[in-house]
Amino acid sequence: MDSRERVLMAMDGLEPDRIPRALSFYALDHQELFPQGVYREDWVDVRFVDFPLSPEQRRLEDTALPYAADTRLGSLSQIRTYARWRYRPHDPGRANPLVNVRSLEELAAFPFPTMDRPYVTSGLTRQVRKFHDLGLAVGGNLPHLGGELFETAWRLRGLENFLMDLALRPEWAHFLLDRLTDLACRNAEALSIAGVDILALDDDVGMPGSMMISPAMWSEFFHPRLARIIQSGRAINPDLRVLFHSDGYFEPIIPRLMEIGVNAINPLQPEYMDARRIRDQFGSRLALWGTVGSQTTFSFSTPDAIRSEVKHRIETLGRAGLILCPAYDIDEPDIPQENVVAFLEAAEEYGRGASHSPI
Repeated sequence: MDSRERVLMAMDGLEPDRIPRALSFYALDHQELFPQGVYREDWVDVRFVDFPLSPEQRRLEDTALPYAADTRLGSLSQIRTYARWRYRPHDPGRANPLVNVRSLEELAAFPFPTMDRPYVTSGLTRQVRKFHDLGLAVGGNLPHLGGELFETAWRLRGLENFLMDLALRPEWAHFLLDRLTDLACRNAEALSIAGVDILALDDDVGMPGSMMISPAMWSEFFHPRLARIIQSGRAINPDLRVLFHSDGYFEPIIPRLMEIGVNAINPLQPEYMDARRIRDQFGSRLALWGTVGSQTTFSFSTPDAIRSEVKHRIETLGRAGLILCPAYDIDEPDIPQENVVAFLEAAEEYGRGASHSPI
């Protein structure tokens, strides 16, 4: 059984020969996490593709906009994304480009990022084929400003403004979210045409202890639009699996996510989401992707403690419908590489069932 088969079995709630492992739910430069000579392609079972910029877009950005990695703003890729959306988190007075709009016409006039569809699709297809040739499963994220719908909308409008739109100006919220959904559907189609196995949807609607909006409001504004995005991808590839990510607490909407075809949720941060309770409620028909580590585990814990946590997760969650992955990003400079290696080795050691032990 290769890595791709393992991941797809787990996404379907089944038990492969070994529990699959990942290091993120998005495109990550795995080789940068390890010293030269340590990284192995078989450390993970799934890789994520990047939407390529066309040569024209790249030249325009390189000549017109100065870019540099910034510890306050994030990676070079994030800074480029902010520029394409005219989002300026470093400038409080101009951070949100739609904060001062006064009409639906102004909302309609804002230029969303566009893509060169043939160029993007061919570039994605090449990446998918490369990873498939290695026996890996392939996932794809949609380009967005932090999240497909909720996060992008509030970053454009400003959080307070967008929450007021949802409550008092629903026609504004529906209009903006429809525009974002149209864009997401086109990008989901591009990923599906390229042959990805997993469509990764990403919207942080949770926070510590509660959701940022009520489950009823989420159901009204976001549930049907996420369904449209999933349908767009599956209209091209009915076997497309779907992963939904949100930080924090979002347990109340899990049943509605499953209704629209979400196969797995991520990252199940242990401080806010009880993975054992979720497993007991939904069984393995909802795959769990993540679960390993609190916010400080990979930075400050020991390799032995990380191995122990991996073992505990397998023992309490079972081997079916599980993809082991850190519950927090591990591309921070303060994370010791030996802790990441300890996670990967423990997932290999404990992830094989007795009936699947290597010969």
